[in-house]
Amino acid sequence: MESESLEPNFWNDQTNAKKVQKQLGQLQDLVKNWEQNFQDLEEADMLLDMAVEEQDLETQKEVEASLTQLRMRVDLVELECMFDGEHDDSNALLTIHAGAGGTEAQDWVGILLRMYLRWAETHDFPTDILDYLAGDEAGTKSVTVRIKGKNAYGYTRPEVGIHRLVRISPFDSSGRRHTSFASVMVLPELDDTIEINIDEKDLRIDTYRASGAGGQHVNKTDSAIRITHLPTNIVVQCQNERSQHRNKDMAMKMLMARLYEKQQEDQAKAKESLHGDKKEIAWGSQIRSYVLQPYRLIKDHRTDLEEGNVDAVLDGRLDPFIKAFLLWQPS
Repeated sequence: MESESLEPNFWNDQTNAKKVQKQLGQLQDLVKNWEQNFQDLEEADMLLDMAVEEQDLETQKEVEASLTQLRMRVDLVELECMFDGEHDDSNALLTIHAGAGGTEAQDWVGILLRMYLRWAETHDFPTDILDYLAGDEAGTKSVTVRIKGKNAYGYTRPEVGIHRLVRISPFDSSGRRHTSFASVMVLPELDDTIEINIDEKDLRIDTYRASGAGGQHVNKTDSAIRITHLPTNIVVQCQNERSQHRNKDMAMKMLMARLYEKQQEDQAKAKESLHGDKKEIAWGSQIRSYVLQPYRLIKDHRTDLEEGNVDAVLDGRLDPFIKAFLLWQPS
């Protein structure tokens, strides 16, 4: 790629040139990170030899601490090596919908939203709530979040599917155990190199007053946009921005992602699409179970990975599940 980028006619095709430059930069960063990790390991090895020889216990403890940090960095770079999908490096558009379970399921959507926002925060990924529909009594019926950052889509695509929660209901005065479901869909935010032809005649654009949780979630304005693609009946909406124009731009990006996904589905026919098989949001189709009662355990049914520290996962510690999926995923 470096040789290609130095060719005299490289910039004649600007679309391809930008694509190559972007991929080249990502690969250079990856190699640079590995080389830095190797260098840090060699330095720790030499420092440890000296500390052992001089019986310097304090330095030995410092080396141990540095190796712990190095192990975490190596795990992160190893994870990045698994992001080989066409759009893994893109921003992510993550949508959560409440399923079977009524108010319980809507509260479960709110819990999942907090989990993903906390996870994004630990990775320094900025987030925007693009659309938010509050629950009837509590929680959230549906929410769409844009997660921005390197490999945001690659990180979040393993979360696609049905998530099942088992707990003592806080909304049941009898204190009975309830099972709730929510679906997670993730799409890549497409860049300018992907061309999706959309005829303006095929669109119905409605404006409405934004409503929701307010605060950091939604600006309550009259500029919310809903776009319906009439041939496919795909509906997208955005109410995050105060500007109607900016909401429309974001909604169009969401529509492009949905249409691209449908295009991929049509081409692959029965094969799994970008966001996985669409299943009923109910019993028997879950990818992961979060059991809080009668015992505490989170289990991913695809990889069989289990985690007993439920609070840590719900607080955003998702990387073990993401990595396990990327290692397991079918080719």
